[in-house]
Amino acid sequence: MTRLSRDDVVKAVDHADDVTIAQIIGTGATAEELAEAQAWLANDEPMINDLRPLAQGRVRELVDILSELEEDEAEAGPAKAGSAPAAG
Repeated sequence: MTRLSRDDVVKAVDHADDVTIAQIIGTGATAEELAEAQAWLANDEPMINDLRPLAQGRVRELVDILSELEEDEAEAGPAKAGSAPAAG
């Protein structure tokens, strides 16, 4: 398992800024760990039903970073995503 590269993170995480990308790479995580963290965020119920332990270590760090990114995007709303209001 190899550590994440910048390209890996850019492909896997939409709207990640340079600081977030650096934080993710800085965890020393692998692509598999990033995928697991994204799975926890997307829907933790199946993971719990499979009797998996809660995310720990690097996966937990990634969950925290990705959660913060999602919160920032939600607070910014659609204007930050590049959609301009229609002129009327």
